[in-house]
Amino acid sequence: MTIELKLTTLPESVTEATVISWYKKPGEQVKQDDKLADIETDKVILDIPAPANGVLTKIVAPEGTVIEADALLGLMEEGDEAAMDEPDTGQNPVSAPDPKKDIALSPAVRNLINEHALNPELIPASGKDGRLLKGDVLEYLQNKPAQSFPTQPIPNTSQVVAEDTPTPQATQAKPQLAGNREPRRVPMSRLRARIAERLIEAQQNAAILTTFNEVDLTEVMAIRSEFGEDFLQRHEVKLGFMSFFVRAVTDSLKSFPIINASTENNDILYHDFYDIGIAVGSSRGLVVPILRDADTMSFAEVESNISNYAKKARDGSIAMEDISGGSFTITNGGVFGSLLSTPILNPPQSAILGLHKIQRRPMAVGDKIEIRPMMNLALSYDHRIIDGSDAVRFLVSVKNKMEKPASMLLEI
Repeated sequence: MTIELKLTTLPESVTEATVISWYKKPGEQVKQDDKLADIETDKVILDIPAPANGVLTKIVAPEGTVIEADALLGLMEEGDEAAMDEPDTGQNPVSAPDPKKDIALSPAVRNLINEHALNPELIPASGKDGRLLKGDVLEYLQNKPAQSFPTQPIPNTSQVVAEDTPTPQATQAKPQLAGNREPRRVPMSRLRARIAERLIEAQQNAAILTTFNEVDLTEVMAIRSEFGEDFLQRHEVKLGFMSFFVRAVTDSLKSFPIINASTENNDILYHDFYDIGIAVGSSRGLVVPILRDADTMSFAEVESNISNYAKKARDGSIAMEDISGGSFTITNGGVFGSLLSTPILNPPQSAILGLHKIQRRPMAVGDKIEIRPMMNLALSYDHRIIDGSDAVRFLVSVKNKMEKPASMLLEI
């Protein structure tokens, strides 16, 4: 029986998507739930699984095709011994096969292949089912003999000239530059294009200001040092700094509800819930999964959810519901070494907290100088609805709660 492979639904507000990878070629046997293709929207990557055992017989939408909901992606024959029609990739026939298209390549591998003009059939593959991995290409390039580039001959300037003839200056040959000097043009992924669009939107539609402070993390680090092992054994997740910051933020938002608000036309929308977005970096760009009702979560629940989201981001399996909504965002550039930055708003939210690298610095403590673990904090906010005094007092509240974490646990 012939089965049509379709993209049945797209996430809300998404009208089209792009086919970025096929993991099977026409004629290959597939098992039920095998991943056949990846479809990229401007928010998430969707998997296309095999609905049954059988054979992939035809690819209708090759890699790079822009599709809409209910679009036909390909055909397969159900059954373990399904007969295969003549393969058709939906592309025009050519006189000779192109090995770059005959072999299923991921976008990262394909970019390397095209950049260095390689033949993938000559590169040893170590992936599952003989798939070519990015590491295989990099290793091949490292071991590949270096190309030699011809140099221009230096002209002979030792010829005899007449005394009344001006002596020409010796000309020096221009150095031959190695490699291709032309820029490589790579289209933005849908996610990257959407990120760019939202960043411009945030800059154009809000009056963004940033206020700064610093926090002494001595007591937080002491708690982690004393109870970190017990926490890990009991909850099977590490006690990080983010759970402290999430608690400090949600407690402070209750005192300053305007920081948790958003705008709609000329209205201010106050949110009586605390859905905190945690910015997570991935190979495809920044995503912001949401901790819903974060004010009701225990420290272990916060750490566990963040750990799961980070894994999903690495695997490219973040779902649409994971990143929808949110009333406030926390982003941590400190994990990359940033000491200070001005985070940009995540529309339609009105504020975002930026965390930075912990650095031990000499600080005046009473009449003494002590070395303390300090972190810079940055709160960017929409000045259209948030006054500077509220922004500063909110950030001071977060600072005070982090410096006296017992106050959060005692709810005072």
